[in-house]
This record gives sequence, C-alpha cells and structure tokens, in this order.
Amino acid sequence: MGLDIRWPIGLMFTLIGVLLTGYGAVNRAGSLMLDININLIWGIILLVFGVLMLLGAMRGGKTPPSA
Repeated sequence: MGLDIRWPIGLMFTLIGVLLTGYGAVNRAGSLMLDININLIWGIILLVFGVLMLLGAMRGGKTPPSA
C-alpha cells in the first residue's frame, strides 16, 4: 500500500479545524465558557495539527523497496 496515513488524517483535521474556527469566529456568544471562546481555540488547535500532519506527509520520503 502506497498511501501514507498522514494524508487522510491531516485532511480530516484540517477540514474540521477550518469549520470549527469559522464557527467560533462567527458565533462568539454561543460558545463562551468562562469567557473563553472554546470553539475558536479548539478549531485553531485542530487546524494546526492537521497542517502539521500534511506537512509531515509532504516531507515524508518513500519507503525503500523490500529485498
């Protein structure tokens, strides 16, 4: 199998991070918990994790052929 698992994981977390960040930025009043916009914070965290996974997948080399 030639698919690196970091590609689908990175795409999924990036997509969810973008959606949650957008929702947290638009709907500020509904997601406040102890004066912290939890949707915005977790959206950014998921977005950063997803981008890091995608960068790792892009930098990752191909596995050497087995003998």
